[in-house]
Amino acid sequence: MNQIVFIELINPFKDKVFRLAKRLLTSTEEAEDATQEVMVKLWNKKEDLNHYNNVEALAMTMTKNYCLDQLKSKRAGNLKIVHDNYTDRAPQLDKKLEDSNSLEWVEKIISQLPEQLQILIQLRDVEQYEFDEIAKIVNMNETAIRVALSRARKKIRESMLNTHQYGIK
Repeated sequence: MNQIVFIELINPFKDKVFRLAKRLLTSTEEAEDATQEVMVKLWNKKEDLNHYNNVEALAMTMTKNYCLDQLKSKRAGNLKIVHDNYTDRAPQLDKKLEDSNSLEWVEKIISQLPEQLQILIQLRDVEQYEFDEIAKIVNMNETAIRVALSRARKKIRESMLNTHQYGIK
C-alpha cells in the first residue's frame, strides 16, 4: 500500500479519531498527539489493513485504547476526562446563549459519568456510529450498549431536571 492509497483510506474518518481523542483527553494538543500516534500505528500496519473488515472501527478502537492508556499514565493527573469548552463566545440571540448554557451543563453531567458511558455517548450520540460498529470498538454486545446508553441518558436527564428544574413537554 502506498502513501496515496493509505491517505484515501484514512481520510474519511481521521476527524472522528481526533474528536474522540479530544473528548477523552480534553487538550487539543494531546488529542492531536493521539491522532498522530494512531495514524502512525495504522501506517505501520498498512500492509495488513486489507485483512480488516472495518479499518475505521480499528482506528477508533486504537484511539480509545491509546487515550485510556494516556489517562492512566503518569500524566493523567494533568488531564481531565471530558472538556467543557463548548461555550458560544459571541451569542447573538438569547436562544443561543440558553442553548450554550444547557450544553455546558450536559457536558458537565457527562463528565461525571463513568468512563465507559462517556465513550458510548461520544460514539453513538456525537459521532453517530451504529450499534454494531460501537460493539466492535468497545468490545461489548449491542444489547449491553443499548442498556448502558439508556441508563446514561436517564442519568443525564434526571440531573438536568434536578439542576435546572426543566419540565419535559
